[in-house]
Amino acid sequence: MSAIVYLIPTTLGDTPIDSVIPQQVKDVVMQTKHFIVEDIRTARRFISKLKLGIEIDSLTFYELNEHTPLTDVRGMLKPAQEGLDIGIISEAGVPGVADPGADAVAVAHQLGIKVVPLVGPSSILLSLMASGLNGQNFAFLGYLPIKPNERGKAIKNLEQRSQKESQTQIFIETPYRNASLLKDILQVCHPETRLCIAADITCETEFIATKKIGDWRKQVPDIHKRPTVFLILS
Repeated sequence: MSAIVYLIPTTLGDTPIDSVIPQQVKDVVMQTKHFIVEDIRTARRFISKLKLGIEIDSLTFYELNEHTPLTDVRGMLKPAQEGLDIGIISEAGVPGVADPGADAVAVAHQLGIKVVPLVGPSSILLSLMASGLNGQNFAFLGYLPIKPNERGKAIKNLEQRSQKESQTQIFIETPYRNASLLKDILQVCHPETRLCIAADITCETEFIATKKIGDWRKQVPDIHKRPTVFLILS
């Protein structure tokens, strides 16, 4: 089997393509006709933004999101079994990380299809790089519980874990709930615990700062509806 499943990174926001997407990604998109994507409209918009002269309607898209039955994923990979390359495109950033594309990658491995990750922006790694926190021992937890009581307990547990293991704890939230999450972090955590807030990464409005909780309490940033990564280390 010579076909390849490519993991195609996209921009994290309204960022100029050339500043974050390498030429190799463009070359792969140019030669690929089948795509497994988190959102078809977003994927079509991204490919158009690459300005490769591709006729978008000539491409085939399979939508894979949190509502897609796992039983459908194998069928999406049928073109690769027939020798045709497939590209996996996330809603933003890199596929397979905090992204349903991981399900397609897992099935590709089961079927013996070669998987090739391409270089591109990852908000998780970029925020860790810029945080000044422990980059040798870290954990990405995804989304925390929504209910305030459960979320408060989860934050406290993460803080204790970070202190015990000297491990940076990384997590995210749906942008419109950022303010309530930040409020809980500032209420629950110890004043000396360090918190990095990384918002709008790679965009013109990018904001990345690491301070102690006690200092953040004095001046709380407005991150409402801004894609944000939170990192703590006690």
